[in-house]
Amino acid sequence: MQQNQYNAGDIVYIFYRNPHFQDIANIQEAAIVNNPDHPHELALFFGEKYYPLTNDILIYTSEMGAEQAYHQYFH
Repeated sequence: MQQNQYNAGDIVYIFYRNPHFQDIANIQEAAIVNNPDHPHELALFFGEKYYPLTNDILIYTSEMGAEQAYHQYFH
């Protein structure tokens, strides 16, 4: 994932799977922030936790884009 396509303070949308029910996914708003553990890296912040930006996370810059992808993958 190219971190330079995001800036600290950007609001993005991701799919979040319920850890107790893996067949349930929701669209979650998240913030791009400076990683507190690695100051020169960015991270996702949601659910009161920091997550590294990786290729394993589908990130959408608009809620509409996330909703369209959600319906394509989960309906």
